[in-house]
Amino acid sequence: MSWSATCRSTLRALVPALVLGTWAIVVQEVVPAAQSARRTVWDGVYTEAQAKKGMAAYQEQCSFCHLADLSGEGFAPALIEDTFKSRWQDGNLADLFIIVKQTMPQDKPASLGDQEYADIVAFLLKSNKYPAGEKPLEPDPLALKGVGFRQ
Repeated sequence: MSWSATCRSTLRALVPALVLGTWAIVVQEVVPAAQSARRTVWDGVYTEAQAKKGMAAYQEQCSFCHLADLSGEGFAPALIEDTFKSRWQDGNLADLFIIVKQTMPQDKPASLGDQEYADIVAFLLKSNKYPAGEKPLEPDPLALKGVGFRQ
């Protein structure tokens, strides 16, 4: 057998093995990422303590327009029950965080710290009866992108 025939024979054996090995590595990386993307607000993505801080921040920064009971008034939509759940059922937590941060308070958007916005979002989740968990809600849109609202 010539040298070139030996190389071709070796390559025929190696290429499928390399393809399968690469595929196995990709699957190991993609499957956990896809599984983590399936997290929802029903998994407990904020803490009770954080929601309590968020309630204080909400009362100070948001209740003038959205009212103390989150029922909204006039141009300020309700932030509880069907209005909230209908709006966010197909969304993710990053979008909620970003919208709250970029638009609120209406007279001075993006004027609070990221952690304070995360605390307010935690309060909104608690007010809508989503369960608390062990870890606080992080003020990181990239991390929140994989957290949906649908069970």
